[in-house]
Amino acid sequence: MSDAVKEEAKRQLALLKEGADEIIGEEELLERLSESLRDKRPLRVKLGMDPSAPDLHLGHTVVLGKLKRFQELGHTPIFLIGDFTAQIGDPTGKNKTRPPLSADEVAKNAETYVQQVAQILDLDQVEIRFNAEWMNELSSVEMVRLCSTCTVARLLERDDFSKRYASGTPISVHEFLYPFVQGYDSFALEADVELGGTDQKFNLLMGRDVQRAYGQRAQIAMTHPLLVGTDGSEKMSKSLGNTIEIQDSPEDMYGKTMRISDELMLTYFDILRDDRWSELDEARAAMGAGTGDPMAFKQALAKAIVARFCGEEAADAAAGHFRQVVQDKQLPDEIPEASVSLKGEPSASLLDVLLEVGLVASKGEARRLIKGGAVYVDGDKVSDATFSLESGDYLLRAGKRKFCQVTLG
Repeated sequence: MSDAVKEEAKRQLALLKEGADEIIGEEELLERLSESLRDKRPLRVKLGMDPSAPDLHLGHTVVLGKLKRFQELGHTPIFLIGDFTAQIGDPTGKNKTRPPLSADEVAKNAETYVQQVAQILDLDQVEIRFNAEWMNELSSVEMVRLCSTCTVARLLERDDFSKRYASGTPISVHEFLYPFVQGYDSFALEADVELGGTDQKFNLLMGRDVQRAYGQRAQIAMTHPLLVGTDGSEKMSKSLGNTIEIQDSPEDMYGKTMRISDELMLTYFDILRDDRWSELDEARAAMGAGTGDPMAFKQALAKAIVARFCGEEAADAAAGHFRQVVQDKQLPDEIPEASVSLKGEPSASLLDVLLEVGLVASKGEARRLIKGGAVYVDGDKVSDATFSLESGDYLLRAGKRKFCQVTLG
């Protein structure tokens, strides 16, 4: 193998290591990169996500960004939508059995995944697959053979399983199937590399075991740090309501970023760092040294995040909106309008109206906002979740940034 190939393989490895938490099989990765360059055969790099919720968030973009890096280096990114595994439910990090989703729920959630991933990857060069493609064809005999590749003792080494078993918390048998299926996905796709968060290490290693058991060369497993949610304590998760979603409006994306703590914003910068953020490196260093301006840096970070997904113009507008509405406590320049029918009734529940005009995603969210003193009608704070509105015009506000001029009649 030529020296030029070896040096290029080392260069690629150095780029791919950036931001990774651990590489299981680093020497193997260097070898495969060299083989790929020599044989002009791109590596097959797998990233699987279950459509357990309809929206992707910033936490997902950490590994999507690494998949993009592989793509930029000429390798084949495989984005696997786990329409089969979503019906099992990934038990990772759960302290109780996670209810499996129905096929209809999975299909509905998967609808927007490709569209969202297109904001990060060049889809013309991405292999998009669904694991029901091969798992629905697997016979019961083949499933038994798959399960024979691992022992119960090995499964109980997994942190969440071991803790639940030790505490007497129930573990459903179907949950044990999840890592087997994820491992079989790697075999079916002939993956050279699989990406995942640190919480996916066990599943990624199962991929190596299953591939070996089926006579295939074991994949390299690359784990990446988990992004903590806006609450500052738990990993970013739709179910916990602490996400910044890549399909959020620019104003919401900016505002949610501004809510994170000063300590957490440095972690956000380091984990989400983009090559286009190099102009912020000096400010980041100053923050690390304790000499920077936290507010100015957080504003710059919020703009950088919005610009990545929505463009520079939208980022500037979001920053202006935040200054006007949140910092200066003024009304936004543009307030959406909506009409709500009373349907012959003398009044309507404020909870129902907030939901109908889109200021909240659920009545539960509306109740939480009212309890937290974040709902206003014509500038007056509402503290009663049973509050109702009669016929008329109202300016409604939910949270710091969401407004709607409502005509009720």
